[in-house]
Amino acid sequence: MTKQSTFPAPIGGLYHDEMWAHIGSENFSLQCCGSCGQFRYPPGPACPICLSFEYTWNPVSGKGKIISWVIFHKGYLDSYPAPYNVIAVRLAEGPTMISNLIGPKPSGSWIGHPIELVYEMVQDGGVLPRFRLSGDGEGAL
Repeated sequence: MTKQSTFPAPIGGLYHDEMWAHIGSENFSLQCCGSCGQFRYPPGPACPICLSFEYTWNPVSGKGKIISWVIFHKGYLDSYPAPYNVIAVRLAEGPTMISNLIGPKPSGSWIGHPIELVYEMVQDGGVLPRFRLSGDGEGAL
């Protein structure tokens, strides 16, 4: 009997598989429009700005800031026992993504705090993109 991971499997698909491959190799990359240069997340067939179908996968800095956050006090998945946090991150390249903050937490509001990408290995050997506070973590952007 094969032991099942307690973490939900990443959502795959025509555009997501390559993104997860980059994350798995710890080289986070996003689609970048070949016409206007806009980065996009989630990945998809066309640029939401200029509607071009041309794109390349370009590495991103992994830097950004917290634009929203919440702490859940009720567990919904066994892999995320309560309490756990969820953050919305505006990446330096523009897109917003949802993840978790690991390590020390800011005091007071988390909004505006600079963060950086870290890779976290999960039980099944997969890799998830997470974030931690940058620098001393106390200087809000």
